[in-house]
Amino acid sequence: MALNIIDEKGTPLDQQRFTWRELTPAPISKLDDDAFTRVRVILMNGIEQEAVRFQHACARMNKELQGPLARVRRVDHHQQTLVNWLLSPDETPLEVTVAYEQVAIEVTAAVAQQEPDDYLAQVYRFGMLEDFDHLYRYSALLDRVEGKDANNITQSYTDITPGRPTEVEHRDPMDDLRHHYDRDTAAAITKLNALTIMAAEHQTRDYYMNVGPIFADPVARQLYAEIASIEEQHVTQYESIIDPGESWLEKWLLHEATEAYCYYSCMQQEDNPRIKAIWERMLDYELGQLHFVMDIYKDVEKRDPADMLPREIPEPIAFKSHREFVRRVLSQEVGLTARGADFVQSQDIAPDEASPQYREYYNRDGSPSSIVADGYIWQPGTELAERRAVH
Repeated sequence: MALNIIDEKGTPLDQQRFTWRELTPAPISKLDDDAFTRVRVILMNGIEQEAVRFQHACARMNKELQGPLARVRRVDHHQQTLVNWLLSPDETPLEVTVAYEQVAIEVTAAVAQQEPDDYLAQVYRFGMLEDFDHLYRYSALLDRVEGKDANNITQSYTDITPGRPTEVEHRDPMDDLRHHYDRDTAAAITKLNALTIMAAEHQTRDYYMNVGPIFADPVARQLYAEIASIEEQHVTQYESIIDPGESWLEKWLLHEATEAYCYYSCMQQEDNPRIKAIWERMLDYELGQLHFVMDIYKDVEKRDPADMLPREIPEPIAFKSHREFVRRVLSQEVGLTARGADFVQSQDIAPDEASPQYREYYNRDGSPSSIVADGYIWQPGTELAERRAVH
């Protein structure tokens, strides 16, 4: 039976508390837990990070909302702490990076397949192929600097092969802006999808900016700088598909609904009973926060939040391997690029247009993503990848 978020009130906000021990639970196992448990952990860290980021921005623009925002934001901060501290401490930053790219591929693939708006579905497929290539480049780096097989992280759920080459992903900022959905006519799942993927990409951008400088290997440092730039492009792309005409309170409500939707998706598919209990608790907290914001929305905007929220949680995000879908999209759409808000074939872009000129300058000393994968072909079941020429 689907969850009715209008009727289910969850845990009241004033009862949402943690001890320090609760905030630092035993982490998941790098080797024993399913890779999709880690995918869920990373996704939910990004969702909570976005909630905190949005609420800080909202508070700076809305004096009257600062008190309510502070109350909800403190809980969201602690929820993010609990979730993020679930990551295994024996994973290196580069192994976590591989996991971040698996999240980007599999979650975006799931969203692309359930998105009812054809244009937005293509936006997701477009970004997914770029993240797919990032996984390949970071897998090559993992072999280069740590001598490890990326499959130890991905557990064979996700192919490790080139996608749209990172070297050609660099675009002029105006070519990363997309058409946005219409707040009055878009399906509820369309709004939740947009916030989910934007949050996931924003945390990836921030993570790469934080860990990139810790590497000594010069190619590693350059690769993180290069791919962090693409992640910034992706954040620009995904935030631009959200209707800017939504009020601050509409956006806050949608953030809370997105958190509830994502925790519900995690709870429905989690195999680890200890982690499943955490998702259940976080879902109850998010429902409580949602209803807290719904009451504010009624008082301030004099509108019924049920008119803009789905009564029942939509079909959960499918946390599973989407290998065949990704392969099909790769075969059909790898040659696409963007001109403004539209997608076109790469050969239709003239060399003197903005994006080729942008790429030519940034790549003039070489592309780290091409350098790191030179001669690299991932081989399943190996620690040190076989080296041979790529034809």
